[in-house]
Amino acid sequence: MVDGDTVVVDIDGQHETVRLIGIDTPETVKPDSPVECFGPEASAFTKHLLPTGTALRLVRDVEARDDYGRLLAYVYLASDGSFVNLEIVRRGFATLLTFPPNVAHVDEFVAAAQSAQQADLGLWAGCSG
Repeated sequence: MVDGDTVVVDIDGQHETVRLIGIDTPETVKPDSPVECFGPEASAFTKHLLPTGTALRLVRDVEARDDYGRLLAYVYLASDGSFVNLEIVRRGFATLLTFPPNVAHVDEFVAAAQSAQQADLGLWAGCSG
């Protein structure tokens, strides 16, 4: 794992950095940037959801990679189909971050972020401004 919204997965024996589409967790490892409020908690939550060795299903949207060469994907647990991107937002560990044309789940993310904010969950309770 890299941080709360970026993970490293093994695809056919190759390590691939995957950026979770549609969400943005506070920074913890961005060069020349301080650790942001609730960043460590967001990273820990993603690590809890995706322990090493967890089987995943990755689903792409329109664009396959970002400007940094990372694979862009919606991430699901292979075991039960849980939608990881959405769960991170729903629990208040991420905000919405939309980069068209990758917008297949934007309405779900908007609703989850609004719900988390209204319930004062996660970063909504832990960070001001």
